[in-house]
Amino acid sequence: MAIAYSKVTAQGQISVPAKVRRKLGIGPGSVLEWDEEGERVVVRRAGRYTSEDVHRALFPKRPPEARTVEEIKAGVRRYLKKRHARG
Repeated sequence: MAIAYSKVTAQGQISVPAKVRRKLGIGPGSVLEWDEEGERVVVRRAGRYTSEDVHRALFPKRPPEARTVEEIKAGVRRYLKKRHARG
């Protein structure tokens, strides 16, 4: 069942229905991505960066060492304590 419908203008333009804009979290200036999936065309909000792009930017030489949940929590506590310490 379709969420909403759009009509194509003579210039090949469409309006994105409000329900779809809200669902995708898009507004003026947002970029939509059109993709083929078999016999279907899928429209989605285009992301600026993939998680792989972010990971490569943060760790250009090699992946970070694995940490346990306890080590991560302790590191967050140290960071917050240092950042918000009153002195």
